Amino acid sequence: MNSQRAISKIAIGLAGLASVMMFAWPLLIATSNQDQNQIAQSVFIALMPAMIVLTLVEFSTGEISSRQLAVLGVLTAINAVIRLLGAGTAGIETAFFLIIIGGYVFRSSFGFILGSTSILVSALLGAGVGPWLPFQMMAAGLVGLGAGALPVLKHRIAQILMLIAFAIVASFIYGALMTLWNWPFLAGTGSSLSYVGGAPIAENLSRFLNYEIVTGGLLWDAGRAITTSILIALTAPALLATLKRAANRAGFKKLSD
Repeated sequence: MNSQRAISKIAIGLAGLASVMMFAWPLLIATSNQDQNQIAQSVFIALMPAMIVLTLVEFSTGEISSRQLAVLGVLTAINAVIRLLGAGTAGIETAFFLIIIGGYVFRSSFGFILGSTSILVSALLGAGVGPWLPFQMMAAGLVGLGAGALPVLKHRIAQILMLIAFAIVASFIYGALMTLWNWPFLAGTGSSLSYVGGAPIAENLSRFLNYEIVTGGLLWDAGRAITTSILIALTAPALLATLKRAANRAGFKKLSD
């Protein structure tokens, strides 16, 4: 059992690392040619099948059973519909509160899969399918993964405050990742906001931060943070209790009162 759990943690850790590498390709690959940038981006996108395989390890090691899979399916379907109410319009994002609460209750591996599948299903239902979709899936998966890694607190109010704090940080990280992957193409060339192939990481990070400020990306992320925080404050008292009961019945053991 311990070896299976270790394999599961390694698998989800590698999936998370691969996801971050997908987004960070402008900082990791030194090139100044636009065509080469596109090739480099495709190489990192090719990591997605590997992440899917790693995620399936969760099932093969028994970390997610059939009953737990049923819970995952229900939460994915609910969150996919909830996301359609906001879909990120003007920074209003309704998807992340359930990903964060679900990830916190059901562990990182569950949160990673819940985040990814929620975005995929909602996109198929009408939120929009495009080249941004795999990146949205992986970014949302990272949000769920991070929520599952939060410490277990005994008092409900402390749990809610911690989830709200995490939601604020995660909202800005999600927005930064979603901008970072295509920033070299959006910012153009020859300006202080442009990506410079081969430049030191610190220089490109500075340019990227300037791009976020000038284009209003941080304001958009602030809207996501506010919306998610409000939804967590309103729903967490009931959802934590409900999902904890579901987790106990499905065989999850994480939270304690």
